[in-house]
Amino acid sequence: MSIELFINPRFEVQKPYGPTEKAILSVAAGEAALKAISQWPGYAPTPLRSLDALAKETGVSAVHYKDEDARFVLKSFKALGGAYAVEKLVRENGGNPLTVTCATDGNHGRAVAWGAQRAGCKAIIFIHEGVSEGRAEAIRSFGAEVRREGKHYDDSVRRAAEVAAQENWQIVSDTSWPGYQDVPKSVMQGYALLAAESLAQGSAPTHVFVQGGVGGLAAGVLSWFWEQQGTRRPKTIVVEPDRAACLLASAKAGTLKNADGDLETIMAGLACGEASQIAWDILEHGAEAFMAIPDDAAADTMRILATSGIVGGESGVAGLAGFRIAANDPAMRAALGIDTTSRILVIGTEGDTDPVVYEQIVGETGETVRKRRSA
Repeated sequence: MSIELFINPRFEVQKPYGPTEKAILSVAAGEAALKAISQWPGYAPTPLRSLDALAKETGVSAVHYKDEDARFVLKSFKALGGAYAVEKLVRENGGNPLTVTCATDGNHGRAVAWGAQRAGCKAIIFIHEGVSEGRAEAIRSFGAEVRREGKHYDDSVRRAAEVAAQENWQIVSDTSWPGYQDVPKSVMQGYALLAAESLAQGSAPTHVFVQGGVGGLAAGVLSWFWEQQGTRRPKTIVVEPDRAACLLASAKAGTLKNADGDLETIMAGLACGEASQIAWDILEHGAEAFMAIPDDAAADTMRILATSGIVGGESGVAGLAGFRIAANDPAMRAALGIDTTSRILVIGTEGDTDPVVYEQIVGETGETVRKRRSA
């Protein structure tokens, strides 16, 4: 097991959320996203679940789990990003259908495919060789064409960009690169609604443990707290798989740096070797710390949640797994200022988005787990 906590030396609690940050993500743009998304059929804020037993066990005041297993038909927070970005693109194109494309580890591609289906667009989704066939079929279920190319997510990102340039397709990516930023901003802006919803539901966190990946979710959530609360904002700890920790590597280097290693992890949605530039622009000075955790920690956390009737997917529980590790390690606990007054927020970003993989890890189906909660 490889566990690491790195306190960010460039974190600036006094730094205001200024024009540079607002040009990427802002509360005003977030309110526009919420206005659009709240009009979608089936929209409702996902539950904010109190994990009282875990709070008692870890010696904190509260642990709140934002449960994205209930998000539309996708069972994933990605619906707030990819589908919103597609809708916004179509609207900006005068309502004319587009062909949209992206690379994905699974959930983002499903969101783009779902958004394209809703908007009457064609979707071509690129996946790499490590993406399960179950996730590929879930993407196809929304009418998208799936192309499997590349060994890792970052390979698929490059391939999608190449083909899109040749075919004049519109890329809907959750990561950014030089010359491509506007659409990822829309995706990230949708993610920021998770913070808005959780605050409205009474979370009032002192600490937020949030998944890494390319950084879009972490930056989206952080941006909302930072602009709304300034120096009173919660401490943000970004959690990544130990084999795909590009944000932690970047924090150590003081600049964007790719993750080393093979990126092989059960936390498939976080198996990203290259961070998003615009996400890093917010995280570099806004995130308190970066953390790497092993696969075992995620699997154990999935099983613990299941005993309470909560379905958390392998990528979706990383933030909670990181908190459990930190809360039970005296040195990490002290470094992050976790004590009996701490109120923890974690984002359970997905349910059993691949039911076969979920059952293999937990030992029972998601439907069985949900019945336990409703019993």
